[in-house]
Amino acid sequence: MLLPPTLGLMSDPLASVDLFWLPLGAGGNFVRLNGLVYEAVMAALQRRHRYDLYHSALEVTLPEGRFTIEQTPAAAHGEERGVVGVGPIGAKWLADRIAIFHYEFRCWRDGVIPDIDEAVESPRRLTTDIETARRILDLAPKAPFLLWGRDDLRVGDMWNSNSQISWLIVKSGLDANSIEPPAGGRAPGWRAGLVAAATCPPAAESASSSSPALFDSDR
Repeated sequence: MLLPPTLGLMSDPLASVDLFWLPLGAGGNFVRLNGLVYEAVMAALQRRHRYDLYHSALEVTLPEGRFTIEQTPAAAHGEERGVVGVGPIGAKWLADRIAIFHYEFRCWRDGVIPDIDEAVESPRRLTTDIETARRILDLAPKAPFLLWGRDDLRVGDMWNSNSQISWLIVKSGLDANSIEPPAGGRAPGWRAGLVAAATCPPAAESASSSSPALFDSDR
């Protein structure tokens, strides 16, 4: 069940799933600058105007608690942030050697979405169906952990944070195709997640995932 996109929270349902659009690099100049450079290059190659880039995150509310779901750079002590898996960034051989070349996917009870105050046209309520909300939590550890920043699915879209979110939305039974980023923006990686949801068998989806224990040596 996908409700018409709405902004702002509705009146206290028993359960809800809300989508947040955060400007890429919100709260961090380095990521923001890289995003600007990337979009400038892509716009030039594709001979189009530039768009604002967005990163997505989910907030799931159930009678038993509130959970935030988001992909971020990996770090030590992932269990404190509800990390359900870790994937490689850039090149697998590099990630195998250097811990910082990993991203993590969180399903964090009572967690926070950094820089949520900068979210644009958010939150967008996707559903108030309690079974769909619970299904999203069950699916989070099963999300694909493909190589970040690469187009391994050969769909003209790189794998990134938006890919895991769109994969999760589709697998939960919601219609991710009807979801659009804020006006004047785009969400790189969103299409890659849609394709993965439709084509990747479970074994392939989890083949590149790593345990959050990867960072245990940093403790």
